[in-house]
Amino acid sequence: MSRLAQTAGLTDIQQEIVSTVRDFVDKEIIPVATELEHRDEYPQQIVDGLKELGLFGLMIPEEYGGLGESLLTYALCVEEIARGWMSVSGIINTHFIVAYMLKQHGTQEQKDHFLSRMAAGDIRGAFSMSEPGLGSDVSAITSKAVKEGDEYVLTGQKMWLTNGGTSSLVAVLVRSDEGRPEGTAPHKSMTTFLVEKEPGFGEVRPGLTIPGKIEKMGYKGVDTTELIMDGLRIPANRVLGGTTGRGFYQMMDGVEVGRVNVAARGCGVAQRAFELGVQYAQQRHTFGKPIAQHQAIQFKLAEMATKVEAAHAMMVNAARKKDSGERNDLEAGMAKYLASEYCKEVVEDAFRIHGGYGFSKEYEIERLYREAPMLLIGEGTAEIQKMIIGRRLLEEYRFQG
Repeated sequence: MSRLAQTAGLTDIQQEIVSTVRDFVDKEIIPVATELEHRDEYPQQIVDGLKELGLFGLMIPEEYGGLGESLLTYALCVEEIARGWMSVSGIINTHFIVAYMLKQHGTQEQKDHFLSRMAAGDIRGAFSMSEPGLGSDVSAITSKAVKEGDEYVLTGQKMWLTNGGTSSLVAVLVRSDEGRPEGTAPHKSMTTFLVEKEPGFGEVRPGLTIPGKIEKMGYKGVDTTELIMDGLRIPANRVLGGTTGRGFYQMMDGVEVGRVNVAARGCGVAQRAFELGVQYAQQRHTFGKPIAQHQAIQFKLAEMATKVEAAHAMMVNAARKKDSGERNDLEAGMAKYLASEYCKEVVEDAFRIHGGYGFSKEYEIERLYREAPMLLIGEGTAEIQKMIIGRRLLEEYRFQG
């Protein structure tokens, strides 16, 4: 076990779960990740292994067949998985966000219908907010739902769905203006729909098309897709929570815990980059000695390790804050911002330590170098995190003049 990124105060069960996941990562993910990533191949065998471990139901309540664990436990497992291959943690994350939204906001019928099968991994979740013309500006969503009898008809195009092809349940955020006076704030006119579909590409149910995978420079293996709705009919009982107009708040609650997840991914990738850098520095010789004995490299390793430690501490703090039932948007924003930025810096330093070999696809650091940038934009860019942090600080430290 690494000396870095240790977490104090874990229960025996938490320690056992995290240790089990770490062993799985070392044996089943790290040895094959780079090869699968270069082929852009979905890691079906790895996903089946995670299913057997119960990871798809880690935070789903025990009454639905899950493990009923905390966000902290989940984040620590994500950190370990991302250390092996970040794409696998993305497969888990979107599923988890949908399960969390169902647990927190779903009707009893929706929970009974979905959560047991999600805990078993038989239903895989994805969620969809972004569109081709917008990313962080969720209020500008143009996809819409129009009520017709006991159904809603959805039209529009969504973008950047992780698990878009392999999922069988998608939580989709669209506009729903019926019954609301003109001038209603956009975020109060949005609804989340639970859309069931067949896994795969093409027309996956009448009115719903998943065109195919989007080609990316990194974050491969996991499928990232568009979603096109053209006369998609959804029954009214698949409005998340049973009431329209609450979708924005439901999605933001999901994204808030998703930011803890992205922070955990940043921590995991940074840890792996540090491991690769410190190992290579002891193996590579220049001027008659290992480069690890050169002061310049020692300084770099010291900076990398400190960043790994700091990011992990902030991620753990944000998870524990959410688990306590307190508002954690400030802590989650800080953790996501710091962990993603530090991840990029640690990966680049490890890349520099490798010298020319870091540019070769034979070395694992090349893959990490292409993966780290995704964390800078996933679940809100650094600039969005700074806006959230700044606004919350002004609330907390309001000048009483």
